[in-house]
Amino acid sequence: MGFSSPLSPAGRPGSAGPALLVVAHGSRDPRHAATVTALLDRVRSDRPELTVRGCYLDFTLPHPGQALERLHEEGVREVVAVPLLLTHAYHAKTDIPAVLAEATARLDGLTVRQAGVLGPDPLLTGALTRRLHGAGLAPGDHPVTGVVLAAAGSSDPEAIATVAHTAREWQRTARWCAVRPAFASASPPTTADAVRALRAHGVRRVAVAPYVLAPGRLPDRIAAGAREAGADIVAPVIGDCPELASLVVRRYAAAAGTVPLGLSAPTVHRRTG
Repeated sequence: MGFSSPLSPAGRPGSAGPALLVVAHGSRDPRHAATVTALLDRVRSDRPELTVRGCYLDFTLPHPGQALERLHEEGVREVVAVPLLLTHAYHAKTDIPAVLAEATARLDGLTVRQAGVLGPDPLLTGALTRRLHGAGLAPGDHPVTGVVLAAAGSSDPEAIATVAHTAREWQRTARWCAVRPAFASASPPTTADAVRALRAHGVRRVAVAPYVLAPGRLPDRIAAGAREAGADIVAPVIGDCPELASLVVRRYAAAAGTVPLGLSAPTVHRRTG
């Protein structure tokens, strides 16, 4: 699937490629937007030649349509939209394609490519490992530590399977004694139940790693469940970090066609007629 015209080096005049639009979930919790803003600043610092903007699906402005309108007013005609999502679930499959298609239908000459979601990726588990180390876990503790990989949760079976796959791969590559997936909503087990299950299997040290990108209601629920079940270590959310900024740029580059990363073809939205 491709553009109606070839990629040009003109996301806008003076830019080095299509504009990068990061599409976050959004939250009533102001910490969420603050984290996204910090991440965008990090991406801009890493790639100063790009036009980088952010938007939110819900609760926080600008909405994707508003962000695309502003880019269009500035002369941008090519955009890569990177979902700030860890799994390919409803938001990535339905919500984002719908808002991008609506915007491109009314903005003359605008083409938008939807990049792949962020997970799964070794950069994410690398960030999780570093967060656990920062919370007090030593690298030598991995073989005797069980980890709960606590995600937000989804009713989409593909999303649940992705988190389970990430848990298995992380256990293998980081050499934890066990990694169990858990969910803050929509699917069992809860964080507390996963901590208790590890204890029941004889794991003496249990750590909880929130597999979420920014603070908010569900991450708070994960932390509360960890405390309730007596986890030894609870890491912070992934948050603004070098690994996440690098991953956003990788997804952008793959969708823009600037590097052959072997990722799936992006969805293309463009105005026709």
